[in-house]
Amino acid sequence: MTEQEAKKKLESLREVLAQYNYEYHVLDKPSVPDAEYDQKMQELKQIEEQYPHLITPDSPSQRVGGEPLEGFQKVTHRVPMLSLGNAFNEEDLKDFDRRVREGLDVNKVTYVCELKIDGLAISLRYENGFFVQGATRGDGTTGEDITNNLKTIRSIPLKIKDDNPIEVRGEAYMPQKSFLALNEAREQMEEEPFANPRNAAAGSLRQLDPKIAAKRNLDIFLYAVGEWESGELSTHSERLTYLQQLGFKTNPEWRKCEGIEEVLEYVENWVEKRAELSYDIDGIVIKVDNLEAQEQLGFTAKSPRWAIAYKFPAEEAVTELTDIELSVGRTGVITPTAILEPVKVAGTTVQRASLHNEDLIKEKDIRIGDTVVIKKAGDIIPEVVRVVMDKRIEEGKPFAMPTECPSCGNELVRLEEEVALRCINPNCPAQLKEGLIHFVSRLAMNIDGLGEKVVEQLFREKLIHTIADLYRLEKEELLQLERMGEKSVSNLLQAIEQSKENSLERLLFGLGIRYVGSKAAKTLAAHFETVENLQQASFEELTAVDEIGDKMADSIVRYFEDDKVQYLLTELKDLGLNLTYKGPKATDVAEDAVFAGKTIVLTGKLSIYTRQEVKQQIESLGGNVTGSVSKKTDIVIAGEDAGSKLDKANKLGIQVWDEEKLQTVLEGEA
Repeated sequence: MTEQEAKKKLESLREVLAQYNYEYHVLDKPSVPDAEYDQKMQELKQIEEQYPHLITPDSPSQRVGGEPLEGFQKVTHRVPMLSLGNAFNEEDLKDFDRRVREGLDVNKVTYVCELKIDGLAISLRYENGFFVQGATRGDGTTGEDITNNLKTIRSIPLKIKDDNPIEVRGEAYMPQKSFLALNEAREQMEEEPFANPRNAAAGSLRQLDPKIAAKRNLDIFLYAVGEWESGELSTHSERLTYLQQLGFKTNPEWRKCEGIEEVLEYVENWVEKRAELSYDIDGIVIKVDNLEAQEQLGFTAKSPRWAIAYKFPAEEAVTELTDIELSVGRTGVITPTAILEPVKVAGTTVQRASLHNEDLIKEKDIRIGDTVVIKKAGDIIPEVVRVVMDKRIEEGKPFAMPTECPSCGNELVRLEEEVALRCINPNCPAQLKEGLIHFVSRLAMNIDGLGEKVVEQLFREKLIHTIADLYRLEKEELLQLERMGEKSVSNLLQAIEQSKENSLERLLFGLGIRYVGSKAAKTLAAHFETVENLQQASFEELTAVDEIGDKMADSIVRYFEDDKVQYLLTELKDLGLNLTYKGPKATDVAEDAVFAGKTIVLTGKLSIYTRQEVKQQIESLGGNVTGSVSKKTDIVIAGEDAGSKLDKANKLGIQVWDEEKLQTVLEGEA
């Protein structure tokens, strides 16, 4: 094949593969079997290998992603990507309609209603018909260049039939099927599952290695434009139609509504039908259809006056409570869990819901066999809301908590000022096992390969009973276990060995001292520096440390007075564990560090970082992260769906940052 013939063949293959891709990923109507697509793709790759200089940006072979990046470049949006104001009920929507009609001086307005996809807002830029840049929303003015990751989304066209510069905007998301498959794979690898599809999508698109994003099976819906030089279209609905004609995937459920009453009908319809979708939505977006009217209404500092987002209430479902299961936590607390007939809530199947404690069960008069209403708090955590009393069966009896521990049979007690029943047997198998799971967890000793299932297996086979036993594990005995091969055993033993070098605060948190969380553990480690100093600290010396109260100090003193604890620490020292603090001391933080001496509160859902990452970075820059807003608070960092803490911050006039502002500051300090 000559170079001219190769060029002509590549043009033909790119065109036909783009069409097949559009049919499969946008229309969901493939016209050829997968084998034919694969055969033509293979043919294209072979020719490109022979003539690499003929590879073009729109070639389907470029979707696999390039080499890993060292970091994301900043992108300034030529037209800001503003967020929308929120409506939570019918009255809010009618108020929005009233403001729009008054602003336009008309009696009735045509709106476009669209499903609010629960994903990550992105922009796509095309020049001369080619996809040249994709970016996150960021703070609305500046985002991050994630072009290579977005190229892996097959519903995004790499070339369109419009040579004018155009920037389109939409929501990248993870379909529920992809989310379930991803979490199943992560659990098998003993990795922490994602909390919801939105976090999974955001995490995937912020991978520095595009090959990881390519495996996550993301999708996208386009719903708006930024920069636009493509014809004299007069309405938003016309733009949506034109985007579809260009080959973009738009959500088919959008609807043009004449007046607010039709908007309310559309909203009510999707409140009922949202669970039928194969992707998550968290509301409805309502926009004025006429573009001149949009321009006339204009913008506030944060959002357009011509659009609003209706946020769904927490979804509820009715099902049968078939049993109440009891579990024993690492501190001995007995937690009841409702076992339910499987029911779909907010797009996922729920079979279990927390009942918290005996008092809540009594207060709501929950009985086995009851028909109950459940909801997902924040669309994530299932909880029992109430009993449907008129469906109660006659044989249903009030539930009684046991008097003995379900694990060891020891008598349960209720400590003063506590609502929970507790097993106080220090040798309770369930507590020992949960304590070991806590010790190896991410925020404690963070031992790779020692997930919950592996710890349970080691405990069940009587290879471990105490923390010290972890550091006595032998290769030969591990190789005898099911699903323990040579490589996994070697990696596990190496991870256990590496954990010996952890700084003291990880060990303190891992020990599970009552009332001592990860933050207090770090405060104690930084102050006392060695475990010996902490062991010898008096109640008065402990309470003199900032944020260490009487209850925690008393717990610490009692813990270290225990002979078994003293013996355990001696064992750990003899086994080679580090018992000193390795982190920065308060005196090590520069006086001009960005958060030096400042009190910070986090609220709402974060998508760029985890809360733990934010906390660690703020503390390393001299800040103090607390849980409640007061006059002493300097900055509140508010994620999505921030609630009462944000309201209080605004009332007190406290500085509020969004996550993008935080990211800008942290990256400036890196």
